[in-house]
Amino acid sequence: MKVKKIKVLLLIGLMTLGTLAKAQSVQAADEEVKKAKEWISTLALKDDAKEDRLVQVVATHLSLIKDWHNSHPASTVPAGINPLDGKPLSELHRQIIADSAMPSTIHQDLMSGLRKDLSEDQVALVLDKYTIGKVAFTMKGYQAIVPQMTAAETAEIQKLLEKAREQAVDFKSMKQISAIFEIYKTQAEQYLNNNGRNWRQMYADYTKKIKAEKAAKSNSK
Repeated sequence: MKVKKIKVLLLIGLMTLGTLAKAQSVQAADEEVKKAKEWISTLALKDDAKEDRLVQVVATHLSLIKDWHNSHPASTVPAGINPLDGKPLSELHRQIIADSAMPSTIHQDLMSGLRKDLSEDQVALVLDKYTIGKVAFTMKGYQAIVPQMTAAETAEIQKLLEKAREQAVDFKSMKQISAIFEIYKTQAEQYLNNNGRNWRQMYADYTKKIKAEKAAKSNSK
């Protein structure tokens, strides 16, 4: 009798946990749907059926990356070193590794779902929502730092930043998104160095200029 009673109690406990987990999942889905509706509404599509499909695509993607992130903490990746510099992997690095192991179909479903109903420019607007406009913000920084930036330089750096944006949408936190952009910013700076520019010197000159402008503004008060 005792064994049977224990089994019953365990079953009730599991059912309770299952109910709680389901409730949490529904709540999380509601949050993702709200965010998706806000993002898609900015496109002003004026097509309810299309908007509903797109909201479902984005909300599903947001829910899946959140669930994967929450079920794959940094601790699931063994501590080790970064083979590029030999330094210990940070918790952020380990979390990025864990999240990047997410099935590629999750990203593919997002992109194919968006492209089914949107132009490439509209797709870019949605991806900008995920990454809070980091492509335009970062490009503006390069244009301020690089003197007389050429059309070829602009096109190459834009292409790299767009790659960063698309990869970054599969990560949960802004720290992770910023880290993904850093990968492509490094590539952009290497491109500039390989094509007659000196990134370190340009950045130093820009920093010096900003400091001088701040000092002049302060002295004029």
